[in-house]
Amino acid sequence: MSFTATPNPGEMAPAERIGGRVNVPRIPAGTPRRGNPLVQRIMIALLRLTGWRFAGADFPDVPRMVLIVAPHTSNWDFPLGVMAMFALRIRGTYLGKHTLFRFPLGILMRYLGGIAVDRGSSQDVVGQTVAIAQGMDRAIIVLAPEGTRKLAPKWKTGFYRIAQQGGMPIFPVAFDYARKEIRFFPPFHPTGDLEADLAALRANFTPQMARYPAQYA
Repeated sequence: MSFTATPNPGEMAPAERIGGRVNVPRIPAGTPRRGNPLVQRIMIALLRLTGWRFAGADFPDVPRMVLIVAPHTSNWDFPLGVMAMFALRIRGTYLGKHTLFRFPLGILMRYLGGIAVDRGSSQDVVGQTVAIAQGMDRAIIVLAPEGTRKLAPKWKTGFYRIAQQGGMPIFPVAFDYARKEIRFFPPFHPTGDLEADLAALRANFTPQMARYPAQYA
């Protein structure tokens, strides 16, 4: 089995990728890790069998980041994200509805890095998330800026406030179902101009990428 990267014609080949066509980027030393080489190879094989590959920029070498995934229109986004996480061997921390963390599903959700959030609570979720990230030497906070699989004309701004208050870059990742690519974009550093920054981030994503394009504004 070959583990030599095969870039698309005209696409610059990022350094040290593995998995053949799956094109898995190397992860910088110190990044929160999980899994083992055997599980990684199994997930790379599953991505290959289902036709998915990694594309775009290399994985950032930063101590903490907010990783945003869009478009989010399908339940299939979650298992795809799990396969990608184990293929990369990274440990992400994500927020989920508190109802998803009830027994027995909660055991799996916490194992995968989930933190329960009560959206109806008056607690400062942004502040809590920043505190969690700053309490880790290195952290990858994973969020879906749409906040729902339904049509969302506007992104929620929690991810932006978490990044800004925590002094973390935003790492945009697209699940492009049309090309079957998990595409990485260069890290984005918030400027404080919310509207301009959201417009710049949203420019990375199109409805054609979504599993259900009509559900992405």
